[in-house]
Amino acid sequence: MTSAGARAERIAGLAEVRAERPGAVAEAARGRVRRASLLGGSGRLMLVAADHPARGALAVGGDPLAMADRGELLHRLCMALERPGVDGVLGTPDVIEDLLLLGVLEGKVVIGSMNRGGLAGSAFEIDDRFTAYGADAIAASGLDGGKMLVRVDDDDPATVRTLEACARAVSELAGHGLMAMVEPFISRRVEGRVRNDLSPEAMTRAVAIASGLGTTSAYTWLKVPVVADMERVMAASTLPALLLGGEVAADQGAAREGWRRALRSPTVRGLVVGRSLLYPPDGDVAGAVDAAVELL
Repeated sequence: MTSAGARAERIAGLAEVRAERPGAVAEAARGRVRRASLLGGSGRLMLVAADHPARGALAVGGDPLAMADRGELLHRLCMALERPGVDGVLGTPDVIEDLLLLGVLEGKVVIGSMNRGGLAGSAFEIDDRFTAYGADAIAASGLDGGKMLVRVDDDDPATVRTLEACARAVSELAGHGLMAMVEPFISRRVEGRVRNDLSPEAMTRAVAIASGLGTTSAYTWLKVPVVADMERVMAASTLPALLLGGEVAADQGAAREGWRRALRSPTVRGLVVGRSLLYPPDGDVAGAVDAAVELL
């Protein structure tokens, strides 16, 4: 386990490496030791998510810029990745490449975030274009899969462009034999902001739509929130699913209990959690991660 001082020194040196040796990113990707199988021996996955900043979503709790300090974010990610039971990370190229340069992704599952063009709060949020990883880049970088967000707004014509792009990405990832992690929502614009409908009926419809994207679903996984009547929601598909952590809850115990109940579904195979673990209310990253791993 790396000491806090040594970690801080390496994080501080990232800017110099990037400026003077940009080829070091590709070198680190080529040299990374990959895990033999996605699920490993446990049959479960515990991933830490860090793709929020690329959508301009930097807020945690009452702090609108909590995730804006990249050094602090990387420090927290390194702490999380060092904890027993954490299988890997989900992130955009900039974050993944920082972690590669820090050498903390050896033997980890690494999922690249793909469509970040629907910036949080923007007028074009539903038109979620692919502005980060593409399937070919994910394969070339030796990553284990790609994640995409699918928000269906029946009143916004931009929805169909996002659906088409995600279907193409699912097919292309499958062509490389890589996981396509699809995060679906039924959404609508309320007072100028896109809001996700978390009712069981809406999530059941979202799961059904996401399951049919692409020319094959052989490599498709779902990423879903914990909502009411999860048994009914998860019955809409046979695809394996991971639970997303969502916003930081004031009552972390209640949030974990929701994850515990949802993990009983036969299709739910693990967790993908970001802010809830990286920025817990009490500041104890290791404790929050360990409590989540215990559920698995």
